[in-house]
Amino acid sequence: MHGLPTATPADVGLCPERTQRIVQVLQRDVDRGRLPGAAVLVARHGRVVLDAAVGRRDPAQDDAMGTDAIFRIYSMTKPIVSVAALMLVEQGRLLLSDPVGLYVPGFLHQQVAVPGPHGVALVPAAQPSTVQDLLRHTAGLTYEFTGNGHVNALYARAGLGSRQQSNAELCERLAALPLAHQPGTTWAYSRATDVLGRVIEVVTGQPLGTFLQEAILQPLGMHETGFFVPPAQHHRIAEAFEHDPDGGTPMPLHDPREVPALEMGGGGLMSTLHDYARFLQCLCNGGELQGQRLLSPHTVGWMTADHLGSTVAHANNPLLPPGHGFGLGFAVRTAAGVSPVPGSVGTYHWSGIGGTHFFVDPSQSLFAIFMAQAPHQRVHYRSLMRGLVYGAVVTSQPLPPP
Repeated sequence: MHGLPTATPADVGLCPERTQRIVQVLQRDVDRGRLPGAAVLVARHGRVVLDAAVGRRDPAQDDAMGTDAIFRIYSMTKPIVSVAALMLVEQGRLLLSDPVGLYVPGFLHQQVAVPGPHGVALVPAAQPSTVQDLLRHTAGLTYEFTGNGHVNALYARAGLGSRQQSNAELCERLAALPLAHQPGTTWAYSRATDVLGRVIEVVTGQPLGTFLQEAILQPLGMHETGFFVPPAQHHRIAEAFEHDPDGGTPMPLHDPREVPALEMGGGGLMSTLHDYARFLQCLCNGGELQGQRLLSPHTVGWMTADHLGSTVAHANNPLLPPGHGFGLGFAVRTAAGVSPVPGSVGTYHWSGIGGTHFFVDPSQSLFAIFMAQAPHQRVHYRSLMRGLVYGAVVTSQPLPPP
């Protein structure tokens, strides 16, 4: 169980019929074979008003989806690791202005790949990347799958995706490759949070998974979140369709049953709907949940503010829709309009390539989580859920606390 207070939708300004419509629309997609199964949770004013599951946990076994299913959350790992880094800042153990090379020496003297008419030239980085650059994806790094440029191809050949290497070994491989952009100039979704995980290991002297358990997961009661799923819980792992319903080649998903050497800060965690709800409620509360404080309210506000401003290039990136910037681990809405999905200024969100996503709207004291293993349908469900959830909110004024 999520262990959070519950309410009826009407208690917190949501329409009951419109709230139920969220489940009905997802069930419709299950019935027509577009979605294997999903678990959804909506909370407002600190109280859960929707906690439901539809479809099948494992289509191959015809098991019903439950709200206790365990999902590969991929990049929804990033906000948790980002909170861990900000905890170290609050403890005086880390500065966001620190050069990454202070913790990972290979990052001290990097080169940038610059395409030109006669091929790719390597030029020195004009300035070192910082811990803040890691948090906001401006460190000049990239991912092998986010484009077809020279550096993307180098990443693809370098074996960066192997789960049999340590964080230290991954960072050595990354540091040996050229950057795709000058640090601090361009927002590019990247392996930066993997490097941030290594920074945390160096600062704390602990494996990333151990520090996350001690600092965040155990205090918040997130007992089913980790870098692998223990054997006794294998029967709860959610799976995708074997054949993608929209055609094309199914995306291979990693095996949560394996104990990986790589505790990947950018995408390695498994979690549940209820565990992640506790993490988001902590953020909604200004960094505290049921007597356990991770961050101060000011630090949470700083994390979820836009850190790109007008100086960092980020236009035409599908991961940052119009009207959005990026904070320290989250995309952040900067305009009431412009974006193709509803939301308030200050809403922050992120998602995982396996089909999971969340958004938090502080001005409405609202958050929602969608968990599915449907990689190729992930963008569709991010937009669909926004319209459904905001369509259910019929009272905009914040309610007094219960």
